[in-house]
Amino acid sequence: MHDPFVHHPELRDRIADPETSLFRTFRAEDLIVQEPHLSDWVYPEARREAIRAEALAGHSGDLWIFGYGSLMWNPALLFAEVRRAHVANHARRLILVEYRGGRGTAEAPGLMATLDSGDGCDGLAFRIAAADVETETDILFQREMLAPGYLARFIPARIGDEEVRVLSFLADHDVPDVRPDLTHEEQVRYVAHGAGDLGTSRDYLASIVGHLGELGIVDQPCTDLLNAVDTYLATAGKEPAP
Repeated sequence: MHDPFVHHPELRDRIADPETSLFRTFRAEDLIVQEPHLSDWVYPEARREAIRAEALAGHSGDLWIFGYGSLMWNPALLFAEVRRAHVANHARRLILVEYRGGRGTAEAPGLMATLDSGDGCDGLAFRIAAADVETETDILFQREMLAPGYLARFIPARIGDEEVRVLSFLADHDVPDVRPDLTHEEQVRYVAHGAGDLGTSRDYLASIVGHLGELGIVDQPCTDLLNAVDTYLATAGKEPAP
């Protein structure tokens, strides 16, 4: 049997088992049952399916998916291969404000990562076998296209010496929750205090920095932001939320 970690054995224990991931069985309609007040925010299933169909129109064969945030350590996907990848003209930016209970609240918003324009972004690309694309992208879009915030797009990526098309989720600047205008001070405060059912924004950022570190990658803006958050918390006499 082919080993999906053949290129990166160091990641074998750093990527959650898809079969046990909560995201693998997550369905948007279940969230609405639990949190009815989110029904006006969450995409209807028909809309989500239309977005998925549009994104995948014309695609055939194996599918590469680019992860730059939590997909890197918890993809919840059955992948045939994982590789380090670089996308030019993009950058990982924490500008998606989260205040609906995931990693922040209305009283203390948090931040999540987006892929925006920039000087380049390193992450992980997961190859989904052609036979699994339908099932796995359904799982993926339930999570990443739960609600407005991202645009599902194919972009070019460099994997080793090869250039491939990868599906990724880009910042949708038409969505008010995407806030490229946030000041550095606001980012620090949001990451420091944001917490919800998925954990803290601080630990989310630390996971990004730590996982990239396993590959010998330094994302300087993310590293600097994490250091600023920890300095802020220490100065305030507070520990990061568990």
